[in-house]
Amino acid sequence: MKTLHFETKINAPASKVYDTMLGKKTFEEWTAEFSPTSRYQGSWDKGSKILFLSDDADGKACGMVSRIKENQPNEFVSIEHTGILENGEEIVVGEKVDAFAGALEEYTFVEENDNTILKVRMDSAPEWEDYFNETWPKALVKLKQVLE
Repeated sequence: MKTLHFETKINAPASKVYDTMLGKKTFEEWTAEFSPTSRYQGSWDKGSKILFLSDDADGKACGMVSRIKENQPNEFVSIEHTGILENGEEIVVGEKVDAFAGALEEYTFVEENDNTILKVRMDSAPEWEDYFNETWPKALVKLKQVLE
């Protein structure tokens, strides 16, 4: 796995960036860059299971099964990806998840003079690296648009 890094400066306080990034409706807005049907189900509370979902070509929910490893409001969020959701089934062991099980996705919020430096760090399987390098910057632009 390779660790990827993305960063943007947003003209808003960290509390607003955090709330917008993780808020149910606003999450769907900025993550539409990854998938037009992007959404989550679950809680951002530390230790909670959370599903990151979108619809496949047949309109069925699919996505990532994850756990919130850490959540320090307005400062830091760490997500551990543990499996996938496929055909309504959570798959957390086996070949389909071996390449990324335990991968981390982390958001760091650094406030400076009413601006926030948002730092994204994520582990990526090699076959997804190009996709994330192309899509994360677009998603961060969208997040800035939602906030500013």
